[in-house]
Amino acid sequence: MTDELAATQEELAAAKAELERIQEAAADSEARAAHAESQLTQANAEIELARNESETREQDLTAQLQSAADRYRGLALEQAPELPAELVSGATVAEVDEALQRARETVSKVRGHLESQAQAGKVPVGAPPRSEPDLSGLSTEEKISYGLQQRAG
Repeated sequence: MTDELAATQEELAAAKAELERIQEAAADSEARAAHAESQLTQANAEIELARNESETREQDLTAQLQSAADRYRGLALEQAPELPAELVSGATVAEVDEALQRARETVSKVRGHLESQAQAGKVPVGAPPRSEPDLSGLSTEEKISYGLQQRAG
């Protein structure tokens, strides 16, 4: 039985050694997991900070872009006072350029339309020249009657 007891004690010692190895591995794994979780938390905080900085920067750039577009619009309207300000808008310089082009086209069309209407409605200055009435459409009797009235005066 001493052989069995010795074998059992050896198995027990081997099991204890295995248990210690497993416990060390578990502790090591827990430490690595805690470290990884700490790094993840730190990375998430850095990402959130970067996201906030990015959003702030985007808002600043958007405001600067709008300001530049507004200044450009103002200068363009000063250079072209014939363009109605209501026709020119945009959040970017490119959008303002497009609106300016459309406004120029609209003003050109309206100006052309007004000029053509003005040409069509022109009346010569002064009274029309006096001319004899057109008697070609009158009958012979009407012509004679008209002639007698002209003589009588």
